[in-house]
Amino acid sequence: MKIEITEASDVLWLDEHHELSLAEFVEFTGLSIAELQHLIDCDALLPVATAEPAAARDAADTRFSAQYLALARAASRLRNDFDLDTNGLTLTLHLLSRIHELEAELLDLRAQWPRSLR
Repeated sequence: MKIEITEASDVLWLDEHHELSLAEFVEFTGLSIAELQHLIDCDALLPVATAEPAAARDAADTRFSAQYLALARAASRLRNDFDLDTNGLTLTLHLLSRIHELEAELLDLRAQWPRSLR
């Protein structure tokens, strides 16, 4: 039996220090530029800080940390599944972010327990 792969796929290995351009972030998340701008305005997503003031920066130069990618993709899927508007999407991102923070805190606390209590 011979198996042929006829379709090539690109694989991108990301870590939390990797930065994505606005175009890459739009492509990978499925969110529109207008939705991303709304999420930035509501502090649900924070672009990587630059030395330039926000007024002097071009929107195309906006970069995002890869740590937001999974969160934004999850929010995009939920937006599609539940037909959320931008405000619902913002709330979803805030809640998902808080859940991740609380899960990390819980793991840290569990790690401090004596082994007999785990």
